[in-house]
Amino acid sequence: MVTNLLSADNISKTFDNERWLFRNVSLGIGQGEKVAIVGANGSGKTTLLSVLAGTLPPDTGSVGLRRGTQLGYLTQNPQFAPDATVWQAIFEAENEQIAAVRAYEHALLHPERDDLMTKALTRMDTHDAWGLEYRVKEVLGKLDLHDVTRPVNVMSGGQKKRIALAKLLLQEADLLILDEPTNHLDLSTIEWLEGFLSGQNRSLLLVTHDRYFLDRVCNVVVELDGGQLYRYEGNYGYFLEKKEERAQQETAETDKARNLMRKELDWIRRQPKARGTKAKYRVEAFEDLKEKAEGKAPTKSLELNVSMSRLGNKIIEAEGLHKKFGDQVVLANFSYTFKRGDRVGVIGPNGVGKSTLLNLLTGQLEPDQGRLSTGETVVLGYYTQQELNLPEDQRVIDVVKSVAEVITTGTGEEISASQLLTHFMFAPRVQYTPVAKLSGGEKRRLQLLRVLIKNPNFLILDEPTNDLDLLTLNILEDFLAQFGGCLLLVSHDRYFMDRLVDHLFVFEGQGQVRDFPGNYSDYKVWQEEQVAAQAPTPPRKPAPASSQPAAKPEPATGKRRPSFKEKQEFDQLEALIPRLEAEKTALEQQLSAGGPDHAQLLAWSQAIGRLTDELDTKTLRWLELAELLG
Repeated sequence: MVTNLLSADNISKTFDNERWLFRNVSLGIGQGEKVAIVGANGSGKTTLLSVLAGTLPPDTGSVGLRRGTQLGYLTQNPQFAPDATVWQAIFEAENEQIAAVRAYEHALLHPERDDLMTKALTRMDTHDAWGLEYRVKEVLGKLDLHDVTRPVNVMSGGQKKRIALAKLLLQEADLLILDEPTNHLDLSTIEWLEGFLSGQNRSLLLVTHDRYFLDRVCNVVVELDGGQLYRYEGNYGYFLEKKEERAQQETAETDKARNLMRKELDWIRRQPKARGTKAKYRVEAFEDLKEKAEGKAPTKSLELNVSMSRLGNKIIEAEGLHKKFGDQVVLANFSYTFKRGDRVGVIGPNGVGKSTLLNLLTGQLEPDQGRLSTGETVVLGYYTQQELNLPEDQRVIDVVKSVAEVITTGTGEEISASQLLTHFMFAPRVQYTPVAKLSGGEKRRLQLLRVLIKNPNFLILDEPTNDLDLLTLNILEDFLAQFGGCLLLVSHDRYFMDRLVDHLFVFEGQGQVRDFPGNYSDYKVWQEEQVAAQAPTPPRKPAPASSQPAAKPEPATGKRRPSFKEKQEFDQLEALIPRLEAEKTALEQQLSAGGPDHAQLLAWSQAIGRLTDELDTKTLRWLELAELLG
């Protein structure tokens, strides 16, 4: 039996004493379990994490941590001492090992001081600090925190989030509680963190909207729905399957209770009004039945369906765009002519200029050089990373009415602002509440709504997946997949990118942007092929000594000529590799869509792993033969 590191018993929490976020729920997290909390925006996921981490007291119930268990908690907006440096923020209290690593790092910055290095090396050996030094270099390097002397108070919110994450990973806590750990990380860092966390035995409790991350890291999914917790032992694909089964069962139970309630209601009405003449137990049972028959309100679908004006022949033409800030060049000689139906993803490390490109294309910035021309029929919809700058006391419905009182849908139907908000899962009671009472995800959803009701035909979205729940993400993807205009998208959500874009702008640094044909997964395969092609061929083992006289060497004629068998092998590989790639793509699509049961999902995942290994081997051999035949 697994002993829980953290146990929560019958905990409850209300929101402004108006409604229960969750009530009398219990949860245990065992050693090595990696648990994901999922649920709609505003359902109370962040509040639940705060209660479990001990930073917010529950209204009822208790939370306990096993004795000796060290807990680390990553909030969405971490706070640090205003005068702290990066190093001081990560290591608030230094021990001998940390002090030794710090002295060693200082000595590396002063190679002219042999005395410093000698003392530092002795100190590292004395306190056995080499393991910690390696972890510090790996974590800080991957999280792009190279200058540890920089003051935290001059850094952005995203950089502070990475500092807090580095602090937790270096603490080596037994249990990590992480609220949206992938926000503000670039794609390569997310993939590193995915491998770092999935390969360790430490326990995790996290909230994330990144489905690839969730599916590959977590082995338990807990859904917060209607103030209750539902636990699923499996990954995200297994959760989707079992959630659908639960929804069907709840619907059947509610229908059965309603039919029985109608019969009981008829009995109640036919009885004499005198209280004593009615069976008391039957009246009480009727009240319980009434509550069950009311059931849980069905989940509203987020319907994104707005009209769009037609695009003309000219859309956006960029020619020789240059932009730099100080000495840093973020865009150099960028040229591209957008065409109808373009679906472009933008990827690259943080800080290389992705958002700058979007601001140039939308006219928020002026290029230092180059020409930008936009067609007269283009209606831009620009969703930025910055949150809405709205008065905190403004009501939700007034935010929408300030853009349009009546909205025309894609089918030509006119609907009111209130109806549209209801479609966007803002219940009538929420529509008349102040913006200040919305959760982070609800504010982002409201911001997205304001963009879409302007009927754009060219959508530019900068990290639209941040803080959105999984239901909203799925429906947003469906809308964007059917969107008939142009789409330019910056996102660190790999699943989102794979489904929606067909080519990429890849920021490679120094202002250089590669136009790559394909989605993100295609680009990763291409990257791996490039690395494999450039890898040096390992030296062959020397042949064993022989008593036979050495053969007379042939005169040097340059490259060796391929044999007939090698030519035949090359032709076979050219036919085989595309078939393997098609088979792998089909399996990945099946895995993403979900399967009939957990065993099938596992089988598909294992088959993809075998195909990936086989493709790597075959591709390397094909590259060797191609070089020989060329």
